[in-house]
Amino acid sequence: MSSEDPGRAGRRQRFAEEARAERPDLALLCLLLGAEASPPSPGDADPYGVDAAQIELDRLAGLLPYGARGARAWASALAELLGERCGFAGSPPDYQRLESSVLQQVLRRRRGLPILLSVVWIEVARRAGAPVYGVALPGHFVVGFGDPAERVLADPFAGGAPLSGEDAELMVTGATGAPLEQSMLVPARPLETVLRILNNVRAWATARPERTDVALWALELSLLLPSHPARLRYERAQLLVQRGEFLRGAAEMDEYAEIVDGIEPTAAEAIRHRARAARALLN
Repeated sequence: MSSEDPGRAGRRQRFAEEARAERPDLALLCLLLGAEASPPSPGDADPYGVDAAQIELDRLAGLLPYGARGARAWASALAELLGERCGFAGSPPDYQRLESSVLQQVLRRRRGLPILLSVVWIEVARRAGAPVYGVALPGHFVVGFGDPAERVLADPFAGGAPLSGEDAELMVTGATGAPLEQSMLVPARPLETVLRILNNVRAWATARPERTDVALWALELSLLLPSHPARLRYERAQLLVQRGEFLRGAAEMDEYAEIVDGIEPTAAEAIRHRARAARALLN
């Protein structure tokens, strides 16, 4: 998107405010994130499809059977609706598409990364009153129902296939080479989920050097989250230099060096050296 987008500042303020809310709205945060990646529809009252996507989530929730009881019943109902009837699922090529990390596009295409498909499941189930939560397994996000101790898990990327404890163990071992730990099954908080989506976007952009625009907005949204790794500020400074914005990048490197100085003075001096080198590129 163009940096001249007149609505960007307002959307980002809304994103920052929602991220600091007592109970952040996961769907809204994902849709505001998606607005950064989507070209607007000129003249449309809902140019980035935020309202339309919320309406679609409401519509899907209304298709669930009324009065489902028990974690397994909810998991089965969601799999039947979203996986079988609606065809929400994923495949390896989806990892190569930026749209796979954009909730508006995932709702339209019914394809996406595991974490975005899980967001669809979570938000549809939540609207219907289901006890649902996200599970941030290493390398593959899934959903859980009921008491986390029950381990009633489903894999939206596989159309909602049930995930046994042994399946989860194999998934984690395959991704990391390490065994499944109980801490990996703790329900993911909304902001953790959003940061993981933004990390996926950044990884997509890193593999495509011509898309520094995408890497930049993903970094800038990450920095609006109340809890984010401090190193992201340095990554943003480096990215600005890479994009030819030498003075802005150098200034942000100097600011980051001040933060680091009290902990790692040697690292701070190295950062200042890179800031001087960035300014020298103007000469």
